[in-house]
Amino acid sequence: QVQLVESGGGLVQPGGSLNLSCAASGFYFSRYAMKWYRQAPGKERELVATISSDGGSTNYADSVKGRFTISRATAKNTMYLQMNSLKPEDTAVYYCAAGSASGYPYWGQGTQVTVSS
Repeated sequence: QVQLVESGGGLVQPGGSLNLSCAASGFYFSRYAMKWYRQAPGKERELVATISSDGGSTNYADSVKGRFTISRATAKNTMYLQMNSLKPEDTAVYYCAAGSASGYPYWGQGTQVTVSS
């Protein structure tokens, strides 16, 4: 059974940091590229960051470039999103997804991130 489970969300003050995790099981983690998405209330889902299957290539949305870092630990079947210098506009539910150029069929249930004073 394929599972992606996000964790690490919460309430943080502006300027603070959070480190999200996405634990994968039920598929060959090392063969799949991974993505972080987010969706704020009333807004469309936004692609935040992508990491290749071998971790050698990463991409970021302009809105998070320089503040967020995506990484993966193959031995732990886990992907991460280190979020620094958080802003209120980063408030959203964050989702991880696994897939390839053919599509991203595997999704987690999401974790809430709230940036507020």
